[in-house]
Amino acid sequence: MKLHFSLRVAEKAHLFLAQVLLRMILSCVLHVAMAKQVTPEHYELKVVLYQIEPSIWREVSIPSSATFLELHHVLQAAMGWEDKHLHEFRHGKGKRLTSVIASVDEDIVQGDDFRDENEVTLKEMLGRKRFPARMLYRYDFREDWIHEIAFLRKVECDEGMAKVLDGERNCPPEDAGGAHGYQACVDGDLDWMDDNYDPAKFEAKLAQNRVAKVKIG
Repeated sequence: MKLHFSLRVAEKAHLFLAQVLLRMILSCVLHVAMAKQVTPEHYELKVVLYQIEPSIWREVSIPSSATFLELHHVLQAAMGWEDKHLHEFRHGKGKRLTSVIASVDEDIVQGDDFRDENEVTLKEMLGRKRFPARMLYRYDFREDWIHEIAFLRKVECDEGMAKVLDGERNCPPEDAGGAHGYQACVDGDLDWMDDNYDPAKFEAKLAQNRVAKVKIG
């Protein structure tokens, strides 16, 4: 009788210890899983159009999970372009920006270091780099509108869409003759093709409405 009682006590003790051990294991697994969770973040960037004075620029916040194709759509919307022409992102060391991120198109020179913009995210490209980080964004290879993108900072943010933070001056009209043709109009050496165009006007709400329509993810 005493032996039977002792066995039952031992079984209960073992069961209790097993339950305690299981709780500890589950707690450790949960802790590790939570530690590995990626905090949602945005990259805040400033894009500036080259060779034009006064400067035309926008500041934008975009999820780090966005692809470079999605970044392209955000830049088009934020600036006010109409996405009529080819584009590419260029990056590299020093002044030799020979690495290209773009769509796979026969009119885009891929070179030795090319990545498909629909397959690489900002996080994959910039996640381990120290900010600020810079690259170029080319739009319309004939008129060659060149933008400098400066990725300024990383911020915690769980919003799934991009947003316009700030900006100045109006985007040039499409097919305006590139930076030199546009600057000639600003300086008064040439007449604007559209009399209603105001180069100084930046409509932040309109830009944000356009950017809000860009789907991320």
